[in-house]
Amino acid sequence: MLMASSSTFTHFLMVLLFLLAFGSIAPLADARAFFIFGDSLVDSGNNNYLTTTARADAPPYGIDYPTRRPTGRFSNGLNIPDLIGQKIGLSESPLPCLSPEFNGKKLLIGANFASAGVGILNDTGVQFVNILRMYRQLELFQEYKRRLSAQVGSRQAHKLVNQALILITVGGNDFVNNYYLVPYSARSRQYKLPDYVKFLISEYRRLLMRLYKLGARRVLVTGTGPMGCVPAELAMRGTNGGCSEELQRAASLYNPQLVEMLNGLNKKIGKDVFISANTQRMHNDFVSDPRAFGFVTSQIACCGQGPYNGLGLCTQLSNLCPNRALYAFWDPFHPSEKANRLIVEQIMTGSNEYMHPMNLSTIMAMDSRI
Repeated sequence: MLMASSSTFTHFLMVLLFLLAFGSIAPLADARAFFIFGDSLVDSGNNNYLTTTARADAPPYGIDYPTRRPTGRFSNGLNIPDLIGQKIGLSESPLPCLSPEFNGKKLLIGANFASAGVGILNDTGVQFVNILRMYRQLELFQEYKRRLSAQVGSRQAHKLVNQALILITVGGNDFVNNYYLVPYSARSRQYKLPDYVKFLISEYRRLLMRLYKLGARRVLVTGTGPMGCVPAELAMRGTNGGCSEELQRAASLYNPQLVEMLNGLNKKIGKDVFISANTQRMHNDFVSDPRAFGFVTSQIACCGQGPYNGLGLCTQLSNLCPNRALYAFWDPFHPSEKANRLIVEQIMTGSNEYMHPMNLSTIMAMDSRI
């Protein structure tokens, strides 16, 4: 009897030591994990580890980040995943999946698979060469799930993924870095714009269904912003000193069809898995009336050169505004941290015009009761 008791006690100690080695696993498993897929609007540094020109790992990127150093985020400071992570109670942002620090307890927080330059289509962003295209991001998600299962067991891993919040932001590059990249691009010769939009939506639907089959059950899907009104497009394609009419037309065709597709998926599944974020409207609010939101301009980028600071890359040789909080756009394509905060506020609490069928605060309240 004594030997049996000693053996049981030893087993108990081994289990206890395992749990202590990974910290307090139970509370971490109960906290909602967060996974991010998409492009430069949500990339937190995966491209730092790739041979590509689509990088934000040099100053002045990160000038207002807590460390005051570039991290690979295409922002002066925090990006949208950072801010959503804070809102859902994460103690730190999910790491880029390619980060060498992405192991152990960090896996329980979630992961960022996003990569600057990617689109829905595999031929989008070919000029950036080595980036994590969407099919690869989903493969890396599968690899992550295997690592997580090895750490916490398959049941716990399945539960963590099912209960996680997922953000996917992709689609803008399929227009600016594919269809409209050069005059008479291959895709523009292949499709008229309305047909191209339909093709994109059908391909996106396949990606989202793949994500669902991998365990995603709460997915925030953002539309494109007002693509024709970013400083880069004002500088290169502006119509009579205003936004690019062609890119604005593309956004106005794409975004409603995206919402319609998401509604159809939810109907097919029988649950509100996919939540649509009307980022075009969120951006339009401060693009059309910047002063109402404390900006001095929504046309000129804080960092850049040429008309509207919209040409080329943001580098140490670029013009740089002294107060980033006064600019809606940080660089020729990406919102400033302050603009990101405005977008995330709408994601959290926005009405049906911004978030359909519900905002993130409502989702969290509902899910906490399950």
